[in-house]
Amino acid sequence: MPSQPESGLHIAGTGVYLPSRIVTNQDLEKLVDTTDEWILTRTGIKERRISSEQETSTFMGVAASKQALAQAQLSASDLDLILVATVTPDSFFPSAACRISAELGATGCPAFDLQAACSGFVYGLILAEQFLRSGAAKNILLVGSERLSSVVDWRDRNTCVLFGDGAGAVVLRSQTGCRGLLAFDWGADGSSSDLLHLHNPQARGRATQPPAPLAPDCIVMAGKEIFKQAVHAMADSSKRTLKKAGVQLEDVKCVISHQANIRIIDALVDKLKFPRERCFVNVHKYGNMSAACIPVALHEAGPEMKLQKGDKVLLVAFGGGLTWASALIEW
Repeated sequence: MPSQPESGLHIAGTGVYLPSRIVTNQDLEKLVDTTDEWILTRTGIKERRISSEQETSTFMGVAASKQALAQAQLSASDLDLILVATVTPDSFFPSAACRISAELGATGCPAFDLQAACSGFVYGLILAEQFLRSGAAKNILLVGSERLSSVVDWRDRNTCVLFGDGAGAVVLRSQTGCRGLLAFDWGADGSSSDLLHLHNPQARGRATQPPAPLAPDCIVMAGKEIFKQAVHAMADSSKRTLKKAGVQLEDVKCVISHQANIRIIDALVDKLKFPRERCFVNVHKYGNMSAACIPVALHEAGPEMKLQKGDKVLLVAFGGGLTWASALIEW
């Protein structure tokens, strides 16, 4: 008998939610000792979205998910699994995934969070592909939703200018004849975790006497060292993924990197010797949204980069942990 065509991961729908409030560099000039020029030349960021009290990670994740489901022409009852990548859930438990599941009406569908910081969405994509390829699931909702404004020290000019809020979601389906995820690479190095961290204040105790240089429940980052580690880790991971796939970099239509800093993105494409115009960038509009960066970029890159069926797209991310991941997908 002839062999059956292989089934692979297919992105059936994408969706985003971005808060309406825009905070510009000029706005931040009034808050901390910084300037628009300083921020722009060092990060490439012009503005970022900041959520309201009602726009929680769950709220934003639900809105992005509804858009993705509508584009995929599926209902929540069709889902076999919900995965949410976030470092800013509304609560430790129930998980953001369970909260989003309830809001969508996906009763009985397994749902859980995964936490790999800025690499979280790519980790989730890799994990989802295993369920699809094994036949354990046919339709998976993967969400990256972050409310980083709630964990930023707004007195620290080195970090508060970098981060923003938002959510992106994709519906992943198992589709016959679709190659989907061609190869991936992922890893972590916990020995360098102090370079970028967000402590649990309930585990460490909360500062009671202001002003503290950094609140214990805010993001702490060693920027220069993280810059070097991010560039090397993402470049090396990308090369390993391409080697596993047997694909040359010149055959990749588009690179979608984690949108942390324009200098990191520029250094990455230089290290890979990849044309800058084929690297999708939206960091200037949103800043670093951690696990939400790549799904939002995926949603926007399709029309902006004129991606067509069969195009090869390289996703690569680096985050606290330290974690890294890359995935080569076929559009």
